[in-house]
Amino acid sequence: MHSTFKRILAMAVSTVAATSVCAQTAEDIRGPSPLVAIENERPPRLVVDPPLPEQLALGRVFIQYRAENLRIVPVFGTGALDVSPRIGHIHVTVDDAPWHWADASGETLVLVGMPAGPHKVLIELADPTHKVIASQVVFFTVPDPKTRVGQ
Repeated sequence: MHSTFKRILAMAVSTVAATSVCAQTAEDIRGPSPLVAIENERPPRLVVDPPLPEQLALGRVFIQYRAENLRIVPVFGTGALDVSPRIGHIHVTVDDAPWHWADASGETLVLVGMPAGPHKVLIELADPTHKVIASQVVFFTVPDPKTRVGQ
């Protein structure tokens, strides 16, 4: 019985040690708490992935993105400039259109019904007054429906 207790204790200690060495904190994953102001915030950064290849092969454009040092939320106006941690949204422009739309969901961008051929999507990170902070362009080609996989 004594050796069984030692084994259980050893397993528990090694599990705690391994977890504390490998584990990331909630702050590591989610960023700072939105409830506490941040002094000297780092500049915002926009990270955009190319369209998901499996979906693009089917003619659907799914573009994942994320913002660092800025929370994507549907809050607008000059009063929101003083919010800390910093907040904002994105602007999306497809194929140099003279217009764009604002998105404050923070979710994957989904574009469907685009014609076959080359396209580009401009994604801009904007503050609550729509001032652009950072931007990235994604280039891709929607395949011809006759050559699409799975159709």
